[in-house]
Amino acid sequence: MDFNIKNYQVRIRKLLKIAVDANASDLHISCGHKPILRVTRTLVDISSEKVIKPEDSQGLAFALMTEDQRNKFLKEKEIDFAYDFENGVRFRVNVFFQSKKVSIAFRLIPRQIKTIEQLNLPEVLHKFTQVKQGFVLVVGATSQGKSTTLAALIDEINHTRREHIITIEDPIEYVFDDDKCVIDQREVGQDTINFARALRSVLREDPDVIMVGEMRDLETISTAITAAETGHLVFATLHTNSASQTIHRIIDVFPSHQQNQIRAQLTGSLYGIVSQRLLPRRGEGFIPACEVMFSTPGISNLIRENKIHEIPSIIETSADRGMIPLNKSLTDLVLRKEIDKDIALRYSNNQDDLKARLKEL
Repeated sequence: MDFNIKNYQVRIRKLLKIAVDANASDLHISCGHKPILRVTRTLVDISSEKVIKPEDSQGLAFALMTEDQRNKFLKEKEIDFAYDFENGVRFRVNVFFQSKKVSIAFRLIPRQIKTIEQLNLPEVLHKFTQVKQGFVLVVGATSQGKSTTLAALIDEINHTRREHIITIEDPIEYVFDDDKCVIDQREVGQDTINFARALRSVLREDPDVIMVGEMRDLETISTAITAAETGHLVFATLHTNSASQTIHRIIDVFPSHQQNQIRAQLTGSLYGIVSQRLLPRRGEGFIPACEVMFSTPGISNLIRENKIHEIPSIIETSADRGMIPLNKSLTDLVLRKEIDKDIALRYSNNQDDLKARLKEL
């Protein structure tokens, strides 16, 4: 097996190089198929490769892992980790069983951390890097660029402020080079047991800025909110599709008898929410459309009074405060000829409103 592992290590590096050269976002290894790339959201076979056999998928997976990781994978049937390739390129890797066979999903992590401008994000997002405390959430579905946006925000702080930043991630994706800041990156499973435990400890580690890769449970959410309340700037992500849905999700995680307390805590700690989705751009590539909400006295009152469904109306009428409705973002992208109208409608949460906006163009 040791001899084969070396052969599989050579083979997996060849596949990863093909993925990098093709500018793919993902690489999939699945039995019964040739290795598959995702290029601009489309799945494409690597035609020069053979169909993957069960022994090959397991060999390729084991070639990526340490002995401890292999044991954990065999016990838990799935595992997440980061893999350092070459020239600073990293992959986020998920290995899992399907039909008693091993499959692997790779996500390419770009080597360069791009700025807000380079990512075509709204300029108003700079405000999130300039405050000293509060709770900032970057939300969206899977593969919508949340980690990339978080990295841009953290790296801007790194280059503009003297702070101690601690990140808690599973796994570590973007690796920051300390500039003005001291940045400690902790990986769940390697540097800490879980998100909740790391967050409990972080308050004793003198942080100014805390970044939580993903809030997965009640304890993590509760501790993150408390950290923001106690004078820290806390960034986190959630798999939600809008600002109002995000607030609903946070509150609904808690038992009913605690929800009034959480509403009160959110009114005191929430600074803002960015909800984003990546849209196919005219020509090639992707461009983000964003809903941006900042917490104001009006927003706070709606949260406290459990009238969260009215938040979109506040966002709609608060452009002077930097807020951006999703449909405004989509309309602007159509106006700039970055996306087609049918794409804008497909990604809208309120198609009737967007159709009305587009009619006026």
